[in-house]
Amino acid sequence: MKKIPSSVWLYIASGVVVIGLFGFVIWNRGQEAAASEYGPFAQCLTDKGVIFYGAWWCPHCKNQKKMFGSAFPNVTYVECSPGGTKSMSQECQDAGVTGYPAWKLSDGTFLSGEQSFEDLAKASECALPL
Repeated sequence: MKKIPSSVWLYIASGVVVIGLFGFVIWNRGQEAAASEYGPFAQCLTDKGVIFYGAWWCPHCKNQKKMFGSAFPNVTYVECSPGGTKSMSQECQDAGVTGYPAWKLSDGTFLSGEQSFEDLAKASECALPL
């Protein structure tokens, strides 16, 4: 049996790495493009005075943030357990937050729990992207 030179193995390994990186870049761009389409919706929520109250340790809050993707910085968000604590901040207590996630609408009413984009759009009268 003929021995394959180490330089051939190096070329094969390099090719696999390049193909993997190319695939990762393509996939990542698709994720960013999909998320960024919610930028105007997230900004509309902020413009209408909608506030998202959450906690760093709350899995449902993480899901809500993930839904918005790269558009999340456009959402007005208040961290109710700052500094790595699990106790509720005075700001959130004063706002009337009783659980997470909580979405406070401009009229002072709350939507409690994870909300779909459709429910947020209906409650805020913000248009969803087509």
